[in-house]
Amino acid sequence: IFPDWKCTQLSYLILQKNHQMNWRIVAIPITLIPIFIIAIQFDIQIEDILAIGLLPFIGAIIAMMIKLGLQGIKFAYITRKYLGNFDSFFKLVGVRVGSEFIKFTTPMFIGAEFVVIYYLHKKGAKPAKAAWIAIMDIVTEVFAAGLLSIMAGIIALLSGAYVVATVILATSIIITSLWMVMFFLSSKHTFQVPNVLENLAKRFAKEKGGKAIEKTNTWMEEVCIMSRENLKTSESKKIFTISFLFSLASWSFYGISFMIIAMGTGFVINAFDSIMAVMGANAIGNLPITIGGSGLAEFGIIAYINNLDPFAFEISEGVVAWDAVIGWRIATYYVPIVITWLLLVKLALSKIPKSPSS
Repeated sequence: IFPDWKCTQLSYLILQKNHQMNWRIVAIPITLIPIFIIAIQFDIQIEDILAIGLLPFIGAIIAMMIKLGLQGIKFAYITRKYLGNFDSFFKLVGVRVGSEFIKFTTPMFIGAEFVVIYYLHKKGAKPAKAAWIAIMDIVTEVFAAGLLSIMAGIIALLSGAYVVATVILATSIIITSLWMVMFFLSSKHTFQVPNVLENLAKRFAKEKGGKAIEKTNTWMEEVCIMSRENLKTSESKKIFTISFLFSLASWSFYGISFMIIAMGTGFVINAFDSIMAVMGANAIGNLPITIGGSGLAEFGIIAYINNLDPFAFEISEGVVAWDAVIGWRIATYYVPIVITWLLLVKLALSKIPKSPSS
């Protein structure tokens, strides 16, 4: 998940109209293409998926919803710590869970932070404070995911799966390092829009471009000021630590969702290996190639389990767990995507009454 400071002002405008989000719904069927290719290539029948059984599917869905719920609780916790008794706790949880729809339908799983910034700002929070809350939320999530993915990469490396290990480690180390460096440097350095982008904006958008750059620079400066004011305080360190632990727990539930599905196929994998396989696949799915990591996550988890090349589409038919992987993808992506969309439309994109400014 890469930071993109320039998109915030544009995102406010995009999120103000529900129909402008409809293209994401259209994009969802595209994510099914890799599933169909896998099913045809490796002769996975619908009967194989149904044979997994209802209980493993329900169990995996519950594990995934616990993962999303913990993310929501963490966001509500951070918001309440910085804004006091701000909005309904459960509504904040719902907004954060709903924001995951944007990640599900975007390459590299980006965009959820824009939804929560938009929501908090519309409820009356100052833009800089809303951005700080979103940053604290996303950084702890990235940090936890990065550490687990790096662990998975190291294990893959020690197991001799060099291609898988290289992809996982390169992706997770770059993304985690970038976010953490940006996060901690923001307390010492004031970031501004690069001169190249500023000149381009002014050249092509003239006066509007100049005003947009000025607003963005002001917003970024305010965020950096917030960072300097909060990052070194004992309260913020406590919030960061607790949020990080919430993130570790949420990613762990995501990881064991595969173990639950695998039980229905007769494929045995323990909780730790399941978490490592899923987090390794999650790192591979972060590559900016497909929407929601479609195809990449499936091949990634198979490659991790079987010590194969995740980009070798000629993977032999003898590898284990293809039916489990497809079932896992349905339970942890296609079912939650419906739930998150409903929450997004109901809570974050509906008319939002403004609370007293915080």
